[in-house]
Amino acid sequence: MKTNQAQIDLGNNKSCPEAFVLFENIITDRGSKYSVSGGLIECQSDIKKFLLSLKKDKAYAKATHNSFAARISHNGQIWETRNDDGETGAGNVILRIMRKEDVVNTVIVVTRWFGGIKLMADRFKHVQDATKYFVNKL
Repeated sequence: MKTNQAQIDLGNNKSCPEAFVLFENIITDRGSKYSVSGGLIECQSDIKKFLLSLKKDKAYAKATHNSFAARISHNGQIWETRNDDGETGAGNVILRIMRKEDVVNTVIVVTRWFGGIKLMADRFKHVQDATKYFVNKL
C-alpha cells in the first residue's frame, strides 16, 4: 500500500547513516522472533533494492513477515510508503514512529518469524519496540 503525503521538511530530521543495518533477534515472545533492519534510501527504487538485499539471506526470504515503512525527503516534501506483508497494521506502526521521530531517507523493516502461538495485540507492541530500537540507534 502506498501513500503520498505532502508535509513540510523542517530540516531537523534523522536518517540512517548506512545503506544496510541489521539487528537480529532483538525480541522473542512465545516462539516468535523479531529482527529489525534498515538503510539509507534516496528514491523509491532503493526500497526494492534494500528488500532484495535483505532477502538474499534465506532466513529473511523465508520469514513469516517482512513489514516495512519508508520516508523520503525531496524538495521540501516528504513521500511515504508502507507494507504490512501479511502482518495487518504493522506498516502503519512503523510509519507512525518514523513520523514522530522525523526519520527520512530511510527504510525500516521489521521481520517476524512466527513461533506457532498467536500473539494477538502483543505483536503491535513488538513491531513498535523493534522500530524504536532501530531509531534509537540512529
